[in-house]
Amino acid sequence: MQQKMFFYLTTLCLQKFTSEDAPEVPEGTSDKEHFMIVEALKHSDFFCRNYILSGLQDDLYNVCSETKTSKELWGALE
Repeated sequence: MQQKMFFYLTTLCLQKFTSEDAPEVPEGTSDKEHFMIVEALKHSDFFCRNYILSGLQDDLYNVCSETKTSKELWGALE
């Protein structure tokens, strides 16, 4: 199951959210760009986390749905 989900996330270019922390926004980035970068990262992590959750059985879903990030969820499932 884990390998299948990892492959699925890879095809969606979301697998990095299962193992990497969010990158730092470079210094000197305008407030508008900073906001857009942070929101894009949150949006992608949201999708990744929920794709993983949607593949879980109900009992695991109920336990794991409290995680905050994809990386945290992936670690809990390992």
